[in-house]
Amino acid sequence: MPENLNLLRAFGGFFFIFWTAFNTALVDVVGSEQQIPLSVVKLWASAFGGEIKSIAAKYSGSQLLQKKYKEYEKDVAIEEIDGLQLVKKLAKNMEEMFHKKSEAVRRLVEAAEDAYLKHEFDADLQYEYFNAVLINERDEEGNYLELGKEFILVPNDHFNNLPVNISLSDVQVPTNMYNKDPAIVNGVYWSESLNKVFVDNFDRDPSLIWQYFGSAKGFFRQYPGIKWEPDENGVIAFDCRNRKWYIQAATSPKDVVILVDVSGSMKGLRLTIAKQTVSSILDTLGDDDFFNIIAYNEELHYVEPCLNGTLVQADRANKEHFREHLDKLFAKGIGMLDIALNEAFNMLNEFNHTGQGSICSQAIMLITDGAVDTYDTIFAKYNWPDRKVRIFTYLIGREAAFADNLKWMACANKGFFTQISTLADVQENVMEYLHVLSRPKVIDQEHDVVWTEAYIDSTLPQAQKLADDQGLVLMTTVAMPVFSKQNETRSKGILLGVVGTDVPVKELLKTIPKYKLGIHGYAFAITNNGYILTHPELRPLYEEGKKRRKPNYSSVDLSEVEWEDRDDVLRNAMVNRKTGKFSMEVKKTVDKGKRVLVMTNDYYYTDIKGTPFSLGVALSRGHGKYFFRGNVTVEEGLHDLEHPDVSLADEWSYCNTDLHPEHRQMTQLEAIKRYLTGKEPLLQCDKELIQEVLFDAVVSAPIEAYWTSLALNKSENSDKGVEVAFLGTRTGLSRINLFVGPEQLTNQDFLTAEDKENIFNADHFPLWYRRAAEQIPGSFVYSIPFSTETANKSNVVTASTAIQLLDDRKSPVVAAVGIQMKLEFFQRKFWTASRQCASLDGRCAISCDDETINCYLIDNNGFILVSEDYQQTGYFFGEVEGAVMNKLLTMGSFKRFLVEFNLCSWWHSDLTAKAQRLKQTLEPCDTEYPAFVSERTIKETMGNIACDDCFKSFVIQQIPSSNLFMVVVDNECFCDSVPPITMAPIEIRYNESLKCERLKSQKIRRRPESCHGFHPEENARECGGVSGLSAKPSLVLLPLLLTIFSR
Repeated sequence: MPENLNLLRAFGGFFFIFWTAFNTALVDVVGSEQQIPLSVVKLWASAFGGEIKSIAAKYSGSQLLQKKYKEYEKDVAIEEIDGLQLVKKLAKNMEEMFHKKSEAVRRLVEAAEDAYLKHEFDADLQYEYFNAVLINERDEEGNYLELGKEFILVPNDHFNNLPVNISLSDVQVPTNMYNKDPAIVNGVYWSESLNKVFVDNFDRDPSLIWQYFGSAKGFFRQYPGIKWEPDENGVIAFDCRNRKWYIQAATSPKDVVILVDVSGSMKGLRLTIAKQTVSSILDTLGDDDFFNIIAYNEELHYVEPCLNGTLVQADRANKEHFREHLDKLFAKGIGMLDIALNEAFNMLNEFNHTGQGSICSQAIMLITDGAVDTYDTIFAKYNWPDRKVRIFTYLIGREAAFADNLKWMACANKGFFTQISTLADVQENVMEYLHVLSRPKVIDQEHDVVWTEAYIDSTLPQAQKLADDQGLVLMTTVAMPVFSKQNETRSKGILLGVVGTDVPVKELLKTIPKYKLGIHGYAFAITNNGYILTHPELRPLYEEGKKRRKPNYSSVDLSEVEWEDRDDVLRNAMVNRKTGKFSMEVKKTVDKGKRVLVMTNDYYYTDIKGTPFSLGVALSRGHGKYFFRGNVTVEEGLHDLEHPDVSLADEWSYCNTDLHPEHRQMTQLEAIKRYLTGKEPLLQCDKELIQEVLFDAVVSAPIEAYWTSLALNKSENSDKGVEVAFLGTRTGLSRINLFVGPEQLTNQDFLTAEDKENIFNADHFPLWYRRAAEQIPGSFVYSIPFSTETANKSNVVTASTAIQLLDDRKSPVVAAVGIQMKLEFFQRKFWTASRQCASLDGRCAISCDDETINCYLIDNNGFILVSEDYQQTGYFFGEVEGAVMNKLLTMGSFKRFLVEFNLCSWWHSDLTAKAQRLKQTLEPCDTEYPAFVSERTIKETMGNIACDDCFKSFVIQQIPSSNLFMVVVDNECFCDSVPPITMAPIEIRYNESLKCERLKSQKIRRRPESCHGFHPEENARECGGVSGLSAKPSLVLLPLLLTIFSR
């Protein structure tokens, strides 16, 4: 028996050494170790915890506020939020708001079509219109330039204080077009009648912003009128016809195969023009379209070999991927167009049968410097007599020797022929095909309403002028096509243009009552393609954390932000316009991406009628599912709202101050007061929210007197360590008290509009509120604010705690309070506590002053608040003590999460109108961002780490009533062989086969409900030069040709 015992002991010792070595990636060593007494560390932690909680509770007034809410406990009604009912109600509100916008656009369509019907074209028309570039410009003699008359511009707060003219629109003409072209002048003249409709729309719905008419001739009429500024080269690249809203409204979804001739005759400038033509065609494709590009000589060369034989969705990422591959094309050999045409027809036919594509229009775009044949037999085999695939031919170069054959192909297949001689000709000639594809829709007179996903068009003047100071405005656009109603041109299907209006995403957020969604709850909406219309994660992020959102925000899929839903259950249900519920654990990053909140969300979703959108609401489990109603008199509430330190969330809609111009200057607080006193009967306000604001104002009012008494007591806070006390309630009400003068504040931005994460926004509660809500009730959460500048170390500490109504999990969190103190003051309290000891003689066996140990104070995400080396403040603990952090992870004291599983994807600005593009290196990859969270159940831990020639010991002890831990580490044993643990993002790169699979994989999408691919009355003779047809078809084809041209 003793022998067996010895054997077990020997085995146990071996296993311990092996296990330690395995988990620390170190070899077995022999050495001495220093034991750090746990009881002493516990004493230090207890002393510091008691001291700092006493300070935080005292200056925040948390106990007073908790007591006040308790006093009203019996007078409040707690309700569990019905998520499905809530999302249905919000969807109905959004439906009504969207309907108002689409009705405004419909009125513009009717006015435009009536104006054109009454207009007779006059080639000699002379008309002085307001040119958006030339307005208010004078020549050297002080006279106004032609088309540049005086145009009054006044800053308007509804339009972000930009100088605009709300009585008139003005007209932008692309730089490559002649301002006085007869087609332009006539179009500008008849569209002048839209001015009164623009103004009338704005009077009916004062929440409207930019309204416009994009003409098929290229000019852009915008209301309110604004001045446009050329770029540094004197160019305005904007062309309304290649904007997503224009293309979606003008055409139906399409499958397109682009054939590019790369035979030897295409060398030099011709190939350059051909590539630019392809790029311009890609600009005209949208999220409902599918495409592929094949280069041909005597062989076929798929521009992306991985996508041989199939088509991909024309989203931004795929288009940029193909553009990058265009640069690899070079010209050589002989052009065998017959092989390419056969491949294109087969591919379109097979793809159509899969049911994956647009199932609407199909087209082949041929870009070449000539064709030696008309390839009648191929068209007869695949396309005649129905001609379901249109052929668009682009002759590259000045020579016209083979033009007739290319014209023949286009005209015999309901397409269009055009010749492109220079780079300057590319864009205008590419646009011609859109007019052909719009014909069936025009003949049907189907005014389909289209909505875009959220985007930023940075080429617009209002976007450029806001970029520097306010940031770009995220928006969606509602648009409708404008048709010619003249009977004599009906078969030609003449598209006059597209009208539209922008809807800022912040306008959508106003329909969402944030107070009903709880602290972590939010609403979001997606399109039929699964792309985000609005979501709190669809926002500009920051450089330091290396987290990047697409700068134009276009085509961000829901799966990129709700990334934990790996099977796209939520996304696909919403795309398919279902109504239902879905739950999952989520990890939400906060505080510039450095921290993570782990919670379970319940998602409720339904469709928004009359739009391609679906709406979702996320509610966090626990306190996030409950709402309560308090009740006080209006007189009581108004009295307690009068205090100068009371403020309300600027971005919340307590009252709608946009409806009437006289209300737009009001703050929400002013609007509430005037509404409640009956001074503004026209104000529309959320009565339920205002009632709860009044309740919170009354309950929280006593804290003002409490803070004032502390500030007046000279014996308190004599060293001015505590600088600010603050509170926020679930209704967006805030109170702030300064214990020092404003000029003495260490952090001047705290709780101001510049500090976005720490104030109430349209889509989130303040960071200190959100983090406090996840702490154990009664405890404080402490943190150092992260600076976006790595050199600028933070020198304050924020502490906050949540106030709950009841003492159970079903209790709503009603408020949060906190303080901000100087970091130096906070650290001094820590060092004082760490010098205490329990010995009677006052001589301590160990102290943080000893050279043999290092003492740290870290938070629950592993960030250092106190270190003997001040420079380490704010660092992640793993960067300083890699071996200890590794051991804490191994032991389960901390957990490591990989969050924000983003497609790094293709990164560009919205420069689609420019020939010169920013070149990006495209590397498909996913990026995982590590985040760390302490295990709540672990209060204290000791450990030893086997290093190269010694054992390194450490003790970690939780600070009571906080999210903090004291870590004491042996400083005599060095573990240099263990690398630091950092929070650097991890890029996951894929081999070629996986890259290919990702390109081929297509997420579920829902097609637009309308399709206008063909019309029997369509006049196919308008095909870009049919009169010049001189191909020699065989006599056998003559009956067929008669049939074709009679259609």
